[in-house]
Amino acid sequence: MASKDAQNQRSRSLPGFLPEASDPDHGLHISPSNPGNQVWQRGPPPPGSLPPGLEYLSQLDLIIIHQQVELLGMILGTETSNKYEIKNSLGQRIYFAVEESICFNRTFCSTLRSCTLKITDNSGREVITVNRPLRCNSCWCPCYLQELEIQAPPGTIVGYVAQKWDPLLPKFTIQNANKEDILKIVGPCATCGCFGDVDFEVKTINEKLTIGKISKYWSGFVNDVFTNADNFGIHVPADLDVTVKATMIGACFLFDFMFFEHSLAGL
Repeated sequence: MASKDAQNQRSRSLPGFLPEASDPDHGLHISPSNPGNQVWQRGPPPPGSLPPGLEYLSQLDLIIIHQQVELLGMILGTETSNKYEIKNSLGQRIYFAVEESICFNRTFCSTLRSCTLKITDNSGREVITVNRPLRCNSCWCPCYLQELEIQAPPGTIVGYVAQKWDPLLPKFTIQNANKEDILKIVGPCATCGCFGDVDFEVKTINEKLTIGKISKYWSGFVNDVFTNADNFGIHVPADLDVTVKATMIGACFLFDFMFFEHSLAGL
């Protein structure tokens, strides 16, 4: 009973922290289905218009991001552009993301490099653009910290991911298009994983309520040491605003660059 009450409290509290979600009836929901015969398909959009291509996210409470292994980079020992498959809970690909950056930045700026990630749907249409400028990343430097800009569709800003200075924990905020804080992400003190998953908790701004998490899944000793391929899971309420889900996908990419880009960091 206590668990049910907590779930109801989260459902009532969440809309107050999201843009254009004051009416719970206008949220997005997952229709019940038989788990044995579950087939992913796009449901009808809710009242109002969604950014083109983001309707794929409207029924998802789990988004899986799988980084593709770059054999050329493994053989030559060079840093190549990252590529990711974005899937639903059934393992069906819904998007594909490709990093665009120059070799100089990847070589000399490494994990701090500026880049653009272009996310396309299965028809090849670009639906999300993630822009990452060159910025600092240090607990000793409280200014000019990491930030991402998310556009959906390309050319229309829907959100930002901004790093917040903290001497102990990695902290970030999810912001709307007006750079107003709507959610907070708090990571663990150590992101090495110690042969297990690493969880970044998604919280309300006051950090009193956890509504989801972004997990870096441990893929095994051999994979983590000898490749840069990482796997992530974004666990969120199904009725979360799709633009916030898109922004959290961007946050996942940022965490990969900051904490898990080099293979030994993913252990």
